[in-house]
Amino acid sequence: MFDHTLQTPQQVRCSAAARIKFRVAKHLLRPHKEHTKNIMAKMQIKEKLALLSDAAKYDASCASSGTTKRSSADGTGLGSTEGSGICHAYAPDGRCISLLKILMTNFCIYDCAYCINRVSSQVPRARFTVEEVVHLTTEFYRRNYIEGLFLSSGIIKSPDDTMSDMVRIARSLRHDHHFRGYIHLKTIPDASPELIEEAGLLADRLSMNIELPTDAGIKAYAPEKNGDEIRRAMGRVQLRKEAAKERTHTGRRAEKFAPAGQSTQLIVGADGANDATILQSSTRLYSSYKLKRVYYSAFSPIPDSTAALPLIKPPLAREHRLYQADWLLRFYGYQADEIASAATDGMLDLEIDPKLAWALANRASFPVDVNRAGRDMLLRVPGFGTKSVARILSARRNGTLGFGDLKRIGALVNKAKPFIITRDWSPGGLTDAANLRARFAPPPEQLSLL
Repeated sequence: MFDHTLQTPQQVRCSAAARIKFRVAKHLLRPHKEHTKNIMAKMQIKEKLALLSDAAKYDASCASSGTTKRSSADGTGLGSTEGSGICHAYAPDGRCISLLKILMTNFCIYDCAYCINRVSSQVPRARFTVEEVVHLTTEFYRRNYIEGLFLSSGIIKSPDDTMSDMVRIARSLRHDHHFRGYIHLKTIPDASPELIEEAGLLADRLSMNIELPTDAGIKAYAPEKNGDEIRRAMGRVQLRKEAAKERTHTGRRAEKFAPAGQSTQLIVGADGANDATILQSSTRLYSSYKLKRVYYSAFSPIPDSTAALPLIKPPLAREHRLYQADWLLRFYGYQADEIASAATDGMLDLEIDPKLAWALANRASFPVDVNRAGRDMLLRVPGFGTKSVARILSARRNGTLGFGDLKRIGALVNKAKPFIITRDWSPGGLTDAANLRARFAPPPEQLSLL
């Protein structure tokens, strides 16, 4: 593990659906005298919300950090992106900071094998109008249930028709209601560039889910989609974002285009791709399109699934290890092939984190002298995170560091012990001990026969 808190995939997917259903029944749909005539319409919205908020749970790419600061503290407008931040996750004090996460509709003309909303699926269908989504977002915000909107959709009629309605929702929130909260739009790669352009001017983040890590997987399981077209659309968004940034730098009128960047999602375990292939795909996406995040979603067998899909979902620990490996790619200077080299048959070790796995596979690089090593090598020490490395580099300017100093700095010294040398500590033969991995791997559990 790293020395920062890594939340479990279940925590990161802090779905507001259950709370939303209760609150809608109790507040939003409570029959006030002046709204008696609209009770039936509101009950219909409730039913749609229950269905379309549940249908949105399969999309993991809904965290909402990194946007620009906006506030309505001056008495104008509605909403804010300030304060403790907006993130569809657990805050350090345990609070769930929520987005209204819904599909505009779960009707879809595509037949992606892994999607519960595909055209051949027998699930119940529903569709929000533009006005209903705007109403729900503003009312939920006023009741302090949410701090922003995450909006995705199935494809209805055509990509342009669907994208046009999503843009109308964002436009109405921004211009008619002066909504200054967070908006994340799941854009449709096949939609016209003009619609995606307007979406970027209205939303904080855009995302396009490539879903599968290889073009062969996309062709086999999502025949209406085209990997090249998805990447071209990502490229256009990146170029447009860079143009907006260049416009600001040259002193012309500042222009915001998807200030929180763009993201995508990869499904884990649906198409047989191993972890090495998934990480290589992520690396290409990060480097080519400057994505803010790649999200990983463990495949979950769906009702009425096709025979082409696996019947058993992959362990959630696999998704968790991929997130840890992704962290190494983005913040620790690792390359995908380095992480994969420590894997077995291209699969990450489920019992220990990928950073520790790399260190065990590259013991010749250790032990590291914490008083002499550079930042890059310190970041490769198990138990050292980015913050503790920064503190080490700062503290050693004032003298050589001992083992106790690392404890005070906040490093996970029990994990780092076999891999470091300090003023008063040397691991001796511990670094090369045959049972070193066993010291960190969880002990085997006796399964109950009851």
